[in-house]
Amino acid sequence: MRERLQKILSARGVASRRRSEELIQNGLVTVNDVTASLGDSADPEIDRICVNGQLLPMEQRPVYILLNKPRGYVTTLSDEKGRPNAAQLVADCGVRVYPVGRLDMDSEGLLLFTNDGAFANALTHPKKEVEKTYEVWVSGYQPGGEEKLSRTIVLDGYRIRPPKVALLSVNGEKAKFRVTIHEGRNRQIRRMCEASGMRCTRLRRIQEGSLCLGDLPSGKWRFLRAEEIAELE
Repeated sequence: MRERLQKILSARGVASRRRSEELIQNGLVTVNDVTASLGDSADPEIDRICVNGQLLPMEQRPVYILLNKPRGYVTTLSDEKGRPNAAQLVADCGVRVYPVGRLDMDSEGLLLFTNDGAFANALTHPKKEVEKTYEVWVSGYQPGGEEKLSRTIVLDGYRIRPPKVALLSVNGEKAKFRVTIHEGRNRQIRRMCEASGMRCTRLRRIQEGSLCLGDLPSGKWRFLRAEEIAELE
């Protein structure tokens, strides 16, 4: 069956769909020895598809992984600065997987990896609005800071939906919140804190949709259970 090339590459675990589009645009994908263009289709059962000169891998079983990402790791698959990559922490899973969404380098907690492109795209699509919950440590707290943090603000020209905010503890001008958001704007919670007159000093994602981080140690990963995958889907 013929499908768009980026969809085929994503499904085979080569890269995310967006990264697959970049590979095509950069002339690194060929179909039957002809350089492909964005928008081209192919049949992986009939056509010879190569990426950077390597034959497209055989169809792999879908793999779904939950990683407790430590601070100091980027989530991009390649980093020009040579910083530690979260993908290195799941490299022993047996297949090539890529992150679903991202956590910035200074953030930690729940991060999903998969080789199932359709699953990843469905989970990150803006219309899906999968809720994400974080533990947020701040400095510069003043009484009423939780109300300020609960306000809807404009980020990147988009008005975010009202976040759910619970104040967990206070120690002078330091505080800890539990914050649930619907979007995933770049450094969204950190920018929300700044807009509220506070500085985020630590950020940990503890839940995405129905999936919880639980007591998984930092830097460790596990396969998702069948019922967890079904709930996310």
